[in-house]
Amino acid sequence: MFVGTAALLGWIHRADLFPPAPTTAARDDPVARCLAARSADIARMQADGVIDADRAALFRSRAAALCQAQAGEADSEDEGPSHPNPE
Repeated sequence: MFVGTAALLGWIHRADLFPPAPTTAARDDPVARCLAARSADIARMQADGVIDADRAALFRSRAAALCQAQAGEADSEDEGPSHPNPE
């Protein structure tokens, strides 16, 4: 009974126990690159004692929103103007 339960739990959480290898798409993701850069800056400020843990968490959430917004702007620029000039 115990072995069966352990095997079932292992199967259910197999992605947690053995995460898939990162793909090249994740490395090319502009949001992921932006978040990595901002997180490094925030970690450095926290290590230097410039900000505390609460402020670092706030900065990380703001950085996530900023990176998402910047990626959205880049996507919309690639599509061209939403209302082309008829001239």
